[in-house]
Amino acid sequence: MSEALDAQTAFSGTREVDPRYRLNETALLAWLAQNVEGFAGPLEVRQFKGGQSNPTYELVTPSRSYVLRRKPPGTLLASAHAVDREFAVISALHKQGFPVARPYGLCEDDSVIGSIFYVMEKVEGRIYWDLKLPGLTPEQRREIWFAQVDTLAALHRLNPVAIGLADYGKPGNYFARQVSRWTKQYRASEGEPVPAMDRLIDFLPATLPAEGPSRIVHGDWRLDNMILHPSAAKVQAVLDWELSTLGDPMADFSYLLIAYAIPQELRNGLLGADLEALGIPSIDELAERYGQATGLGKPTNLDWLLAYNLFRLAAICQGIAGRVRDGTAASDHAKAMAAQVKPLSDAAWEYAVKAGA
Repeated sequence: MSEALDAQTAFSGTREVDPRYRLNETALLAWLAQNVEGFAGPLEVRQFKGGQSNPTYELVTPSRSYVLRRKPPGTLLASAHAVDREFAVISALHKQGFPVARPYGLCEDDSVIGSIFYVMEKVEGRIYWDLKLPGLTPEQRREIWFAQVDTLAALHRLNPVAIGLADYGKPGNYFARQVSRWTKQYRASEGEPVPAMDRLIDFLPATLPAEGPSRIVHGDWRLDNMILHPSAAKVQAVLDWELSTLGDPMADFSYLLIAYAIPQELRNGLLGADLEALGIPSIDELAERYGQATGLGKPTNLDWLLAYNLFRLAAICQGIAGRVRDGTAASDHAKAMAAQVKPLSDAAWEYAVKAGA
């Protein structure tokens, strides 16, 4: 079986709940009956295979299914696993008709299941875990890649103030704050020294780009965080808003592009793949489409942006490595994610050199 099919099998669907993340189903059932409109048991709980950070569950009832996202139990990094922020942003976006799951309720009482959580609708459709989209035609791949860029552009056209999210993030200095944040997260989980990370920690804050407009930044914009229509190239729902904030929209757009800098042998990599044969648009095509759809124009500092985003992803992976070490990682595949810290940081430094380091 190919790696692509392995990834699709490994991450798709649900499994029995990990014993570390079992819920008090009696307490949960009582909360759902009181707080979720139209809810009626009995209740079956399953855990989704995907999801590295916040344990995510399918709640099955005779009439419909729901999704529950919770903060993991245990000692956690500061500012991580902010499921309350996820609930706030999808609530605002749902009112605007942006494709997110309908939010049903937020529980901030740790005593119900042991940590805060929220419940949303379960959106039916396709999730692809391999960016090369095995099994589809070149034209289908092209349409799906454009659909995710068009959806990102729709997000970045929204004015946060106009939709009630004026205080969703701090104004200004976005990249400076992000570099500082991920440096701290990396240091908090640091294991053996990674020289490229040390160099990036010096380089990035000394070479910050000019500030862009303040928009809602998803923070993890990639294909496997989207549910696609069962048969059309249309995004039905964008998932996993844990890292979202207000900031420079180019951070999201360039994060989408890091796949082009990661070797195709990895599930989330396109480097070395025959993009034309696959039907996957080039970086230039995506940049042109995004720039026109948002009115922001094509980015002119992609080398710096890619260095930043690869550094950021390496820091996220180091955080996962820390949770593996501490026994709080939510995914069976967390160890594989942790192993990517060094190659990601090496790739980030290569782009930093292109950007003038």
